[in-house]
Amino acid sequence: MRSRVDATTPQCLPPRPFFGRRVVAAAFVLAMFGWGIGFYGPPVYLHAVTERTGWSLAWVSSAVTVHYLFGALVVARLPRLHARFGVGATALAGAGVATLGVLGWALCSQPWQLMMAALLSGGGWVTMGAVAVNAIIAPWFVRTRPAALAKAYNGASIGGVVFSPLWVALIGAWGFAPAAIVVGSVAIAVVLWLHARVFIVTPHRIGQAADGDAPSTPASAATDTPSLPGVRLWRDRRFQTLALGMAIGLFAQIGLLAHLFALLVPVLGAQAAGWTLGLATACAIGGRYAVAAAMPPHANRRSVAALAYAVQLLGTLLLCAVDANQLALIVLAVVLFGSGIGNATSLPPLIAQQEFARVDVARVVALIVAIAQATYAFAPALFGALLQAGGAVRVGEGASMFFAAVALVQLLAIACLLLGRRR
Repeated sequence: MRSRVDATTPQCLPPRPFFGRRVVAAAFVLAMFGWGIGFYGPPVYLHAVTERTGWSLAWVSSAVTVHYLFGALVVARLPRLHARFGVGATALAGAGVATLGVLGWALCSQPWQLMMAALLSGGGWVTMGAVAVNAIIAPWFVRTRPAALAKAYNGASIGGVVFSPLWVALIGAWGFAPAAIVVGSVAIAVVLWLHARVFIVTPHRIGQAADGDAPSTPASAATDTPSLPGVRLWRDRRFQTLALGMAIGLFAQIGLLAHLFALLVPVLGAQAAGWTLGLATACAIGGRYAVAAAMPPHANRRSVAALAYAVQLLGTLLLCAVDANQLALIVLAVVLFGSGIGNATSLPPLIAQQEFARVDVARVVALIVAIAQATYAFAPALFGALLQAGGAVRVGEGASMFFAAVALVQLLAIACLLLGRRR
């Protein structure tokens, strides 16, 4: 007799593809919009506002500082907002707030209105920044988190490649306000779609485990470090050195990047200087991938971060020593410096994962990012004053003091990271 299969008999279905890959792609897109609007946008906004209003450069520049400082305050509160509303909903609200803020930059008619706009743009974009990317990736990747974060954080670098020229083109073609409405509307629509289709999904909800392992696979062991609630975290040597190392390193990095284009233009020309900075961005992406691929699972991540800063330091020292006619060495110096740009933001969260209790990681990441952002907000102005005091006009002519100061700060960042290593 031929056997019959009842229609209600469960069928063996192929396993569902690991959803974490979609999560990485979504975090990449979120980072691209976040940094494209909130990090790479303000230099363009500054120029557009000064051109339209005639306000002093010092005043408009102070609005950029307010933008970053208020963003740092919001970053410190993000773990609580994520716990209450979810990462996706928080990012969606932040996209709307950032859009209103950028529109305020475009429409402000009084100086105080510019400061209000800076508060909105600064508080909105950080909900799509480093803390959000780390929070999105963390549930899906534990063992392979370095590679996942490297891929997701590269969205920040692509944000610079895409949005810097895009803002200039749209403002030139349509005006600042229409450009802000279009970019902001697209950002809100994209984040809404990502929230509805990706960010609300959790591994438990669809029966998957972190890293694409089988659901029955034991979870990766967490660090044996006890939790550090309240002020105990602030007194911890590892937290102090990690926060200070990240803040100092980014202070040097942002300070150099803010003025590097102006120092390269007299030597290379505007077009070639722009391409050279684009090369630095490409090297940042390559540097992230190289570190993620080459770093052993149980490597001391502080040592890896110190090595990445050391390569940057070598590039800075080369810029300090070259002459204006040594073009190949100038490009090599920019490549060396650029290789560490991405790792300066992606490695500290990985250090936090390795050194702190799992329940503390989100809080640690939020705090070190907030401290770093509040610190590097002052870097362009302070290094600009140093350049002016030294009378620097280009690489190889009067800029040695500037590059030497950057190198010294990078050396301090390396020292902080190494001092926090476990004995």
